Amino acid sequence: MRKPIIAGNWKMNKTPEEAKALVTALLPLVKDASCDVVVCTPAVDLAAVAPLLSGTNVKLGAQNVHWKESGAYTGELSADMLKACGVQYVIIGHSERRQYFGETDATVNLRTLAAVKAGLTPIVCVGEKREEREAGYTDALVAYQTQIALAGLTAEQVKDVVIAYEPVWAIGTGLTATDEQANETIGVIRKAVRDVYGDAADAVRIQYGGSMNPKNCKGLMAQSEIDGGLIGGASLKAEDFAQVVHFDR
Repeated sequence: MRKPIIAGNWKMNKTPEEAKALVTALLPLVKDASCDVVVCTPAVDLAAVAPLLSGTNVKLGAQNVHWKESGAYTGELSADMLKACGVQYVIIGHSERRQYFGETDATVNLRTLAAVKAGLTPIVCVGEKREEREAGYTDALVAYQTQIALAGLTAEQVKDVVIAYEPVWAIGTGLTATDEQANETIGVIRKAVRDVYGDAADAVRIQYGGSMNPKNCKGLMAQSEIDGGLIGGASLKAEDFAQVVHFDR
């Protein structure tokens, strides 16, 4: 059985003081969670919330990582820098990074390899745009994105990678894939892993990341292939995020 994982992606929200207030409110609400819980904060918040999360069941995540250990990469953070801040998880290849900041399948792969090498757990995002789904390209596209992202990893390393299926048309739009659509596409992603890494695919946790919230989380999490959620807007309110974390109640 794969242990579910619910991760909050705060995106570009919360000052350090606001971040501390949110985490302080969240911790008692999720302390008895049956799933793994992660909060992925903006870089400026990492140092502020890391001490609050230390010793709790909530792990700290970042929203990006560079593939080099150091160098002339203004504005970037290395895996070692993130680890020094207490980070354990890192989101890689989010659709917003791809759309606005030139992220490619090739750089997603480089970042994934760097994260794994450093001992961080990557949350690798894959997903299709609305026109790509309507044209019938979803399966081929997510399979390709998945296999490229993981290229160069061993089967043992792949077991610890988290993949987030985020249909781009459902990010921040209020639209959500149906439970069946999400489950079907995540099954395609798992098959793509299996085609390269065999039985390691059974251990890979695959989240749904398209506007999961307290109202729809139970139906999505009841699906056989869905192992968790990458939560955007609902992660910015402690009560809402806690309801998603407790999807099984």
